Amino acid sequence: MPNLKEVRTRITSVKSTQQITSAMKLVAASKLRKAQTAIQMLRPYAEKLLEILQNLSSSLENLEEAVYVEERPVEKAMLIVVTSNRGLCGPFNGNVIRRTKKYISEAYPELNSKGNLDLFCIGKKGSDHFSKSNFNVARVNNEIFDELTFENVTDIAEDLMRQFKSKEYDKIEIIYNKFVNAAVQELTIEQYLPLIPPEAEEKHGKEEITDFIFEPGKEEIITELLPKTLRIQLYKSLIDSFASEQGARMTAMHQATENAKEILRDLQLSYNKARQAAITKELLEIVSGAEALKG
Repeated sequence: MPNLKEVRTRITSVKSTQQITSAMKLVAASKLRKAQTAIQMLRPYAEKLLEILQNLSSSLENLEEAVYVEERPVEKAMLIVVTSNRGLCGPFNGNVIRRTKKYISEAYPELNSKGNLDLFCIGKKGSDHFSKSNFNVARVNNEIFDELTFENVTDIAEDLMRQFKSKEYDKIEIIYNKFVNAAVQELTIEQYLPLIPPEAEEKHGKEEITDFIFEPGKEEIITELLPKTLRIQLYKSLIDSFASEQGARMTAMHQATENAKEILRDLQLSYNKARQAAITKELLEIVSGAEALKG
């Protein structure tokens, strides 16, 4: 049985850890509320943009922006892998890393073996892992989550559009955690470029589409809409990932705090038992000493 000093030291250590995990849970909850509000407001807007794009998809011919929906043979591709900069968020980062490796082996084995598959790692955990592995990490951005704004994401999106337009890459996909709720994150793989909107006919008949009056005109709207949709799509993916990270961290820290409570109960029980044993031992020594004096 451990002595009293050892148990007291462990109790103090666990209490200190419990205070840290509890504080981290509160911080994550605060960040989650802001990120959850942002993604819930952004999703309807992004979906509406896609809906408008569906209605205009037949007008893309002969426009410069049509290159962003151009399907071509994939000779070189890029995967945007979105993780976090910090840990202590459960399986959040591990799931993305494992899924990325599996997806590469399933979808891009030849390109990867030829060195024609590049990774763009957003988040320190992903960049650290893949940089040490046998993968082509062409680009890293670990600073975007320090100030996640649409303006900062726009710079990244513009560069990706330029690379696709100049045929540096024939396909670009994003792997990230989609926010569902604080306890659930949905691992998602989305095609970023070329942008393939769902068929407009799924929601509207052709006759219905042609009844719309566009101002200033379809071509002008598409010129503005398509690049903006790509910027919004990337921004939405990063906001989704950030909200998922905070939810995963809050859940992990809540579980750690609860585990600390259980450990403290067990340690307190051990402490009481050790203290009782020490008192019993002292009483026995006193009684034995008294009996010896009588003799």
